[in-house]
Amino acid sequence: MLAWFARLLPVGSPAPDFTLADQDGNEITLSKLTGRNVVLVFYPGDNTRVCTRQLSEFRDERALFSSHGTAIFGINPQGPKSHAKFREQCNLSFPLLVDRGGKIASLYHAGGRIVRRTVYVVGKDRIIRFAKRGKPDPQQVLAVMG
Repeated sequence: MLAWFARLLPVGSPAPDFTLADQDGNEITLSKLTGRNVVLVFYPGDNTRVCTRQLSEFRDERALFSSHGTAIFGINPQGPKSHAKFREQCNLSFPLLVDRGGKIASLYHAGGRIVRRTVYVVGKDRIIRFAKRGKPDPQQVLAVMG
């Protein structure tokens, strides 16, 4: 089956572990974040209209996400320089992870010729609590955190 048509990882399933570098070269490992909620925002490209709007909406709700012990990460295959510039231009308060070759996007069924806009919430226990294609409202994402 082509990744483009792959179903989302099911809510209630374990989140696949990964390690990726952020825009500054810091390594982020999902399993080291056990005990925190994690929002993974897979998006097609830095400095595109919809991606900018989506990531800015998460930035604007950072206080609410923080109050739920939540880490947010944007993920796409673009390099660290592109991510750093995009992060600075949009004043994003969370890291952008470099997924060279889209391996993690594929692992999370968000890959293909381009990254499919997909949002996951991984609970404190590393179980997927939310999975949705497109651009869900941050309030919808927050609702699963209780």
